[in-house]
Amino acid sequence: MCVHLFYASFATFDFIEDDIFSSSYSASIYIARILSLPPTKRKVFVLGESGIEAELASEAIPSIGGSDPSYQRAITPQDHASIASGEALDKDVGVVLCGLDFHINYLKLAYAYHYITQQDAVFLATNGDVTFPNHHTLFPGAGACAAPLVAMLGGRQPETLGKPSQKMMDAVESKFRFERKRACMVGDRLNTDITFGVEGGLGGTLCVLTGVTRSPEDWAGPDSVKPSAWVDKLGDLAPAL
Repeated sequence: MCVHLFYASFATFDFIEDDIFSSSYSASIYIARILSLPPTKRKVFVLGESGIEAELASEAIPSIGGSDPSYQRAITPQDHASIASGEALDKDVGVVLCGLDFHINYLKLAYAYHYITQQDAVFLATNGDVTFPNHHTLFPGAGACAAPLVAMLGGRQPETLGKPSQKMMDAVESKFRFERKRACMVGDRLNTDITFGVEGGLGGTLCVLTGVTRSPEDWAGPDSVKPSAWVDKLGDLAPAL
């Protein structure tokens, strides 16, 4: 029997581009094909890196912010004045999309906040992961980059389009035409990866203890989402594959 595996990370596998369905791509599909925006409000202000911009461009969605060097600087008194008046805001921006931004700063946050509050831009996030594993520890994730905006907006949360959003599951299913009951979600985080598979009705979920989740004790509580199975590391699957 063929079983499809969804991986949360791809460290030791060879893939072609069409095998990878990222949260940035899911966000681009949602903005381009599902979100109803006026023709004059299709531009996206990005809190994120060039990968998000590339995914938006693949769907012919214009964007500003992101990796543009003109946003990689300190805010000035002139910026305060022109942003507050709306003069500095691009009137075509209808979406603020937050992802993992290695160059997040006060200026970007100021623009994002005023696009949402002054122009009623839709508040989206590629994913809600507040941390991500790297070099055997944790670093701030996309959710941490969106957190200042959430605080400024009085706790208002962005619509999240990566795991565990079922909008992403529907998008993946529409592209790959797989059978959910013959698929297994493999990941290291309970509240995104494993929840994604459980809520998506997949045939199974496999937790790998090399990332955020480190022990079966992490899902021991009665209210915790529980994987179907777990392994210490992804390489433990090699004999079975």
